[in-house]
Amino acid sequence: MMTNFHTTTLANGLRIIHLASTSPVVYCGIGIQAGSRQENEGEEGLAHFCEHTTFKGTQRRSALQILNCLERVGGDLNAFTNKEDTVFYAAILKEHLTRAVDLLCDIVFCSEYPEEELRHEVDVICDEIESYNDSPAELIYDEFENLLFSGHPLGHNILGTPERVKAFTSQDARRFTQRYYRPENAIFFVYGDVNFEKLVKMIEVRSEKLEMREYMKPENHHSPLTSENHHSPLTSESHHQAHVMLGSRTFCYDDERRLPLYLLNNLLGGPGMNARLNLQLREKNGLVYTVESTMASYSDTGAWSVYFGCDHHDVKRCLQLTRRELDKVMQHPLTERQLTAAKRQLKGQIAIACDNREQYALDVAKHFLHHGKMHDIGLLMQRIDAITAPQLQDVAGQVFAPERLQLLVL
Repeated sequence: MMTNFHTTTLANGLRIIHLASTSPVVYCGIGIQAGSRQENEGEEGLAHFCEHTTFKGTQRRSALQILNCLERVGGDLNAFTNKEDTVFYAAILKEHLTRAVDLLCDIVFCSEYPEEELRHEVDVICDEIESYNDSPAELIYDEFENLLFSGHPLGHNILGTPERVKAFTSQDARRFTQRYYRPENAIFFVYGDVNFEKLVKMIEVRSEKLEMREYMKPENHHSPLTSENHHSPLTSESHHQAHVMLGSRTFCYDDERRLPLYLLNNLLGGPGMNARLNLQLREKNGLVYTVESTMASYSDTGAWSVYFGCDHHDVKRCLQLTRRELDKVMQHPLTERQLTAAKRQLKGQIAIACDNREQYALDVAKHFLHHGKMHDIGLLMQRIDAITAPQLQDVAGQVFAPERLQLLVL
């Protein structure tokens, strides 16, 4: 059990999580349970729009002052939006932590979204959207989730459309952030060599004013998912190369089957060059440059998929080889030696990933935001060790069965 972390909840509901380290660099930020899933009809892209424009001015700081606040002492300020959360975070030397805490609380909870600043940012966001649309290898991931979750907020694109973004106003941004950028809907996370009691007082002082703010009542956007829609394969030959995605809905965060699927996903199409799909499609047959399988878990569902890019005339052959590998894990349990090797590889990858301190801080933050508890790597390793070959075979049958899979070709 991990013991090098502390947590508390302030009177206004803001949760604080501190993970200790000996590094002079501190990673800190605010995670909010609000992403594209929380958007109403007609608001598609608004969560991402708010993420961008939160940097555009508060009562105390102009957009330029926000930009320079951490940069001038060598720090870094960034943010991102997902389907179910938005995160604002900073990397800073520990002697400048007060500066980072003050800035983060100011922009997240006190931004004013001035109309004149927002007009400039609209062009930036539209350029981001067009750049994304010009990359089918990236675009297909959103298109595929739209196929899996058709008609549900989880399916629509996080970035929105240029037309929609150009119509957003400062009033729209304030309305969305008043609903969701609330202390009780957020966490403040810190990973670094920091005294926890001083940290709590530091955050408490800067968040006292939040208790006097009036917030709109959040709306429930965890609308239930309907039964799966099995569409006919969608295809388009508008690109010189075929971009192919095959997959299905899977399991939520807390489902016991998620970890066995995680191991299967790594075995089939993880980052290792020895992943089975890479060996078949690239190394043995030279049909693709890239093939990978990925999985995403949400609060009440998930998605698993295989992606590859190939010549149009090779699509059928690549799908046959992919189907063969999926059938193998469905029909034949891993040997003890194969299972041990798969576990060893996955645990090694996790350990190396944890050495990326910024990403580790963000992973800890996301886990605590959604689960209210620490992400215990030691416990995760034990759970991986406990996975059995029959478990893997059972999960493979539930996820990889041909009748469950949907296909998209761009």
